[in-house]
Amino acid sequence: MTPEAYIGERRQGRLVVMRVPEGTRVTPDRSLELTNHSPSGFEVGYCGSGPAQLALALLLDYTGDEAFALDHYQAFKTEVVSQLDCAGSGERWRLTASEIDAVLHETPDESVAPTI
Repeated sequence: MTPEAYIGERRQGRLVVMRVPEGTRVTPDRSLELTNHSPSGFEVGYCGSGPAQLALALLLDYTGDEAFALDHYQAFKTEVVSQLDCAGSGERWRLTASEIDAVLHETPDESVAPTI
């Protein structure tokens, strides 16, 4: 089942990502089997290894398609995950299914920013 949204927040300094409305946690485990960018976990707000791992995990979870996720996660990292902000405790981000769909189906001249 495709989630309605993903929410990320800091817990004890680590970024935790949950599926909405299920409330289940997205972990890096499955994405690490495909490409190991950041075994220490997810991150947002820049174009590094933690955001790359999150981008791959989100696309893998959302689409269920390993080949698609591998082909598109770097662009998804740059366009979406690098723009998410969760710097302090108590801060969170939300990325909806419609925002993910818009990014995955946009034309090169259209840019869709996530809800932050």
